[in-house]
Amino acid sequence: MAVKVLAIVLAGGEGKRLMPLTADRAKPGVPFGGIYRMIDFVLSNLANGGYLKIVVLTQYKSHSLDRHITKTWRMSTLLGNYVTPVPAQQRLGPRWFAGSADAIYQSLNLINDESPDYVIVFGADHIYRMDPKQMVNDHIASGASVTVAGIRQPKSMSDQFGVIDVGPDGKRISAFREKPVDVEGLPDSPDEIYASMGNYVFTTRALCEAVSQDAQNPDSKHDMGGNIIPMLVERGEANVYDFRDNDVPGSTERDRGYWRDVGTLDSFYDAHMDLIATLPVFNLYNMEWPIFTNYGSWPPAKFVHGYDDRQGRAIESMISPGVVVSGSLVERCVMSPNVRVNSWSHVENSVLMEGVQVGRRAVIRNAIIDKNVVIPEGAQIGVDLDRDRKRYTVSDSGIVVIGKGQTVEL
Repeated sequence: MAVKVLAIVLAGGEGKRLMPLTADRAKPGVPFGGIYRMIDFVLSNLANGGYLKIVVLTQYKSHSLDRHITKTWRMSTLLGNYVTPVPAQQRLGPRWFAGSADAIYQSLNLINDESPDYVIVFGADHIYRMDPKQMVNDHIASGASVTVAGIRQPKSMSDQFGVIDVGPDGKRISAFREKPVDVEGLPDSPDEIYASMGNYVFTTRALCEAVSQDAQNPDSKHDMGGNIIPMLVERGEANVYDFRDNDVPGSTERDRGYWRDVGTLDSFYDAHMDLIATLPVFNLYNMEWPIFTNYGSWPPAKFVHGYDDRQGRAIESMISPGVVVSGSLVERCVMSPNVRVNSWSHVENSVLMEGVQVGRRAVIRNAIIDKNVVIPEGAQIGVDLDRDRKRYTVSDSGIVVIGKGQTVEL
């Protein structure tokens, strides 16, 4: 008899470190990779893995995220499948979600209605491919209450992650610590540690009991990684799943095991640059494990003018439908639908989101430009960072970020 699995996606994150990209939307709703939203990656992993009953818990400025899910993620109701956004319902009183564990506690009715044997709890804002069925099978075989996905990282980076310490068997979790400095390496690789990916598989009863117990603790932050997992680790009921063992169909040696937490402007930018190499670090062209989305009825991209210095060209770039490159040069860029770059402009090493209009003779370097921004003729972005810092957001590594609809002045 097939086991019953319910997937819960935690998508209520505010994403403060991604401001101004999250000024008007939840972090999982931020556009990524030209035509996608961040949440499309976790939903595609679940759908490709055969888990088609999915609830998405939302809270912070969720309208665009809810709209995207509703318009894009439609399953066969005949077979009882669904992807549905669920906002904070205040079922337990007039309060919002106090943390990721509280979000599940306030939504236990969803689990009770479905009566699954196991519950997948995944985050909504990481860029990666993963077959969740392999992790679920590993969890079932282990008999653990929870299995935590861990990705191997250099020991020197332990202070950047939630770190999973394991026992001699390499599977049972002995400690779960947030950004520790003093760590021991893995039993089979002393120079590596397991970083938590924020993905969990629970036996249903264990999850319901844990979040219910946590809800009664006034000192808890009601966080999955900060409270629930340590609780089960202390009981000896938590195992780690090595992401290295996950074999996604169609993966190349170059992009196998890719995972990036795009929680900062610099990591968001770097993840885009990972897409555009000839042999990409993360390969969107793997059609054996596609990333699903809906990007509307845009016409094909167009490149116009081809004489003297007025030539429409794009080099080492990803160009979405509806883009017009008119007598200009685009280098190492990711461009979303309906972007127009006008004559004699030069855009390089940048991410332009839907509806951006670049005037003639503009120069844009090392930038992230959100939706519907108009770059005036002759404007320069990313050329003089001291000047840019007075007008826009500039990341730690010098990436200029212009928010949605923000006015750009000469």
